[in-house]
Amino acid sequence: MITSIGNTQYDSLQMSLERRFQRGLQVQSSYTLSKSIGTCCNDDSDGSVAIPLLDFYQLNRAVSGFDRRHNFQLSAIYELPFGKGNRWLSSGAAGALVGGWQINGIFSAYSGAPFTVTAAGTSLNAPGSTQRADQVKSEVNYPRGTGRGQSWFDPLAFAPVTAARFGTAGFNTLRGPGNANLDLGLFREFKFGERVGLQFRAEAFNFTNTPHFANPGSNVSNLQLNADGSIRSLGGFSEITSVTSLGRDGIDERVFRFGLRISF
Repeated sequence: MITSIGNTQYDSLQMSLERRFQRGLQVQSSYTLSKSIGTCCNDDSDGSVAIPLLDFYQLNRAVSGFDRRHNFQLSAIYELPFGKGNRWLSSGAAGALVGGWQINGIFSAYSGAPFTVTAAGTSLNAPGSTQRADQVKSEVNYPRGTGRGQSWFDPLAFAPVTAARFGTAGFNTLRGPGNANLDLGLFREFKFGERVGLQFRAEAFNFTNTPHFANPGSNVSNLQLNADGSIRSLGGFSEITSVTSLGRDGIDERVFRFGLRISF
């Protein structure tokens, strides 16, 4: 029996592009292509392993659970060119109304997280070990369905194991849905004399109200088939029925927030 052995490898290509603040606009962007391999199944590869058996220890080597193959981030600040000292509407009532506004935003897009297709471990008879399913198709198709009765991946590509052995499907070989998120903010500064200032803020988290789906159910033993091999019930297997709640304060749907800040 083996435990608490750490072994992790991380490789990446990292790029960034920046436009420094000029004419009211600043943009920063970054992209990372990466792969992390470790010991399944904890992020630091230094806890309990999925298969704590010496003769099968090599089966624990897998892509890390936090691995995101592609990761793109973009942030921008833009001061609208209206009002006093700017290009358009530099005077008059219209300039006073639309001047001084600033828009900022953060856009994130990244690949889905890896997950393992598991199976009931009754026939394995190895307490403390995670049983993997058998992969019965050389390639796994992704219909990318979401919701009850819809499959994110081909459920017939895997089968339960009924013998005293580990399944052929590796750990963390499939990936769940990727995520995209846009946060926007609208700001304006008001000056009252030389010392007092008032800032109005309107912010929208997950502005597009895009759902961030969690990984699908992954226990193939929940799948029920008919005598002819057709699907009778998915039983949650390959189905996505929840979200990740990655949004502000763990809320996945769009959230608006308004605020006033007084400085003196």
